[in-house]
Amino acid sequence: MLKFVKNHMETIEGVANYPMISLMIFFVFFVLLFWWVFTASKEHVKEMGELPLDHNDQHNKL
Repeated sequence: MLKFVKNHMETIEGVANYPMISLMIFFVFFVLLFWWVFTASKEHVKEMGELPLDHNDQHNKL
């Protein structure tokens, strides 16, 4: 089965470009995520961090 897949993939023209495109998408995503983490406001991060502990929630007032 693996030989069939390997041989089939080798016959596709330009197949070596797909791993490079995937790597670039992965790299760009994590660079943007890294940038967002360091530029996010401290108030927003604190608010999101305390959200699961918020006792004033509508669901808790039953």
